[in-house]
Amino acid sequence: MKMKLLETNITQTINEDYLIETLNLDNKTMLELGCGKAIMTRKIANNGINRKVIACEVDENQHKLNLALNEKNIEFKLCGAENIDVEDNSIDIVFMFKSFHHIPAEFMNKALDEIKRVLKPSGFAYISEPLHQGAQNELVAMFHNEEEVRKKAFEAIKNSVDTNKFKLFKEIFFQTEVYYENFNDFENKQMNVTYNEVSITDELKSKIKEKFDSYNNGDEITLLKPFRVDILQKIV
Repeated sequence: MKMKLLETNITQTINEDYLIETLNLDNKTMLELGCGKAIMTRKIANNGINRKVIACEVDENQHKLNLALNEKNIEFKLCGAENIDVEDNSIDIVFMFKSFHHIPAEFMNKALDEIKRVLKPSGFAYISEPLHQGAQNELVAMFHNEEEVRKKAFEAIKNSVDTNKFKLFKEIFFQTEVYYENFNDFENKQMNVTYNEVSITDELKSKIKEKFDSYNNGDEITLLKPFRVDILQKIV
């Protein structure tokens, strides 16, 4: 199977929660890298039987907040994907949701080595990445353009398959719906977030609003956000 950076003909519109639950996660020890606020972590840990999730985050403040959640099925750790504080051959499935491209490019290959190290023989890595395409992406890219880092992330993942670290078990393209009541709603959800360290000038904000308004005359709108999931299997 040839891996693809982008897919223009995406026909599957789903919530990613559904896709994850098609996997056999019961009685598994799982690892999530870059867990953020642990929203997905908690869903995975609590939606089945006998599940354990080790959830790693590099942001110390967020890690402290996660520890305060006191979730019985989740063990929170402060570490990055390039230096995972987990034993060899101990994890059934590794998850990364929209986080692989946040790894510094020089550490991406090391992160994949670490993922292979911690996975059990024939274990799986589920890596979900947003695509640099579509109306939602065009808006966000006006102030937070991730095209290059997403390309580098894809190249690192593809290289791990080409060099037989992993076998590509499946590549899935899908899109999710993102609803905005109006431009203010878009601004609150996308422009006023912690990952956006860019200073948005009044001039740029005006251009972004003009672009948003061009989609549906500034009224409420549902945009589609496309993703690629690479499910990799550890080659022993």
